Amino acid sequence: MSKTAILEFDGKKYEFPVIVGSENEAAIDIEKLRALTGAITLDPGYKNSGSCKSDITFLDGEEGILRYRGYAIEDLAEKSDFLEVSYLVIFGELPTKSQLAQFETDIRKYTLVNEEMKNIIDGFPKTAHPMGVLSSLTSALTAFNPKVVNVENEKEMYEAVCKTMGKFLVIATWTYRKMMGYPLNYYDNTQGYVENFMQLMFKLPTGPYSSNPVIVDALDKLFILHADHEQNCSTSTVRIVGSSHAGLFASISAGVSALWGPLHGGANQAVLEMLEAIQLDGGDSAKYMAKAKDKDDPFRLMGFGHRVYKNFDPRARIIKKAADEVLKNLGVDDPILRIAKELEEAALVDEYFVSRKLYPNVDFYSGIIYRALGIPTDMFTVMFAIGRLPGWIAQWKEMRINKEPIGRPRQVYTGHPLRDFVSMDKR
Repeated sequence: MSKTAILEFDGKKYEFPVIVGSENEAAIDIEKLRALTGAITLDPGYKNSGSCKSDITFLDGEEGILRYRGYAIEDLAEKSDFLEVSYLVIFGELPTKSQLAQFETDIRKYTLVNEEMKNIIDGFPKTAHPMGVLSSLTSALTAFNPKVVNVENEKEMYEAVCKTMGKFLVIATWTYRKMMGYPLNYYDNTQGYVENFMQLMFKLPTGPYSSNPVIVDALDKLFILHADHEQNCSTSTVRIVGSSHAGLFASISAGVSALWGPLHGGANQAVLEMLEAIQLDGGDSAKYMAKAKDKDDPFRLMGFGHRVYKNFDPRARIIKKAADEVLKNLGVDDPILRIAKELEEAALVDEYFVSRKLYPNVDFYSGIIYRALGIPTDMFTVMFAIGRLPGWIAQWKEMRINKEPIGRPRQVYTGHPLRDFVSMDKR
């Protein structure tokens, strides 16, 4: 027997169906609430509102669980690579060996970016933030790919996926090359996707370049861990922009802009900025641990705890090991990273942090890895965007195939009621 929820309002009772998800999540379906009662719900930040049904990602913040299409993030990070997980997230099932090989081959077909894109990136000053450049370049791809994708045509949709996966990686790395004043690199079809990221970023015309397998493995895991994360700010932005039937590139461009904010994708950048500030103040990590515990001190320890995870961030468990391996492999002697390790070690045993479950999160460890690789802090959120791309594509595709209505939240008006117009001479 199906469940219902009863709402009593203005002396009348209304029944609303209760929908239960495949992991027993309950949701009261209030689609007809306004039509029946004339009232709406008020939910700032949509913390209690489900905007859609989705079969892409399951997240349980209380238990520290993250799964893509039913597969545990721990298994995927250990046994898969980023393109394999991208295929899973976008198309719903793990690929066969031949499907994965074809997917990588088809992505390579679209990795060459139109030379006129260079004119666009040349228009930005060297000081432009890479995320602003990336959002603009992603949107500009629509000019070179004006055809509207028919989401119900499997061949067209598949080609759009491969095109987006191929070109986005290239233009993302171009934002770094622009910032550094380096010549732009091209995709090398003899190498893998993550290896290509490395050479696109770091290869210089003055000599050969070879990727460090320890670093490639760590980045591969980071991209997997960021591939999707349910209806977060940037993902819900991609869906709501796409609900107007805006194209894939335009919707992803909007997602890049949403990700840019320090409360979302910019969190790992905020971690390094905090560490740099501690270093400038003498590098006393114990002092800042005490400040973090002082309720009257405005200082906030960035990279600890998570808005959704009320326990340990499952992604942090995985990437902590990779971060340790990268630091060991590179033999980095960096005072900033020493402060990070001191904070991490203290927080994992300090009663204040342990009792509040304020454990280091994925942003903390990803920031450490990027710092060790010499990636500037302004590029950290671009790295996040590369990993999140398959999730954005999958969510856009799901929203369009499900024919979801255009997003149109309501509001509670709190301004002046009707007023008489005041003529100019009486103001």
